[in-house]
Amino acid sequence: MRTTSLVALGVAVGAGSAGASILPADPVFGRSFTDLQGRDQALSAYVGRPVLMNFWASWCAPCVREMPLLETLHQRHPELAVLGLAIDTQGNVERFLEKIQVSYPLLLTGTQGIALMRELGNKGGGLPFTLLFDRRGRVVDSITGELKPDDIQGRLAQIL
Repeated sequence: MRTTSLVALGVAVGAGSAGASILPADPVFGRSFTDLQGRDQALSAYVGRPVLMNFWASWCAPCVREMPLLETLHQRHPELAVLGLAIDTQGNVERFLEKIQVSYPLLLTGTQGIALMRELGNKGGGLPFTLLFDRRGRVVDSITGELKPDDIQGRLAQIL
């Protein structure tokens, strides 16, 4: 398990408050990405909840295999924000969703997602890459490679 405090990287957490105040220097929650409807979605909206952030692409076979598991986690744990960051094009993601439906938010990062993954410890840029954040926006765990049902349930216990 690897714990990284985003407080040290630019997230200021108000004492006793449920949320956090985000500074532009924050490498994760100070960003926004476009959803499939073309609207910018600020990641700061997820601070205050535990977050499972999954970097994926439609052309990545392990990413595709783990999507039903991510959907199950989204349905089973309503307090958990499951968020898919697609290192892909909008057209590819839309074609993918014709085959596999998901109800959690998918955001388009394009190549910016690769740089962000590297900033967050995935130096090789391999996919899939999943991060677990606590309610304060701190990285509690990271997984490079395909998620396994038994393993992810245990890891989620750290943030739920």
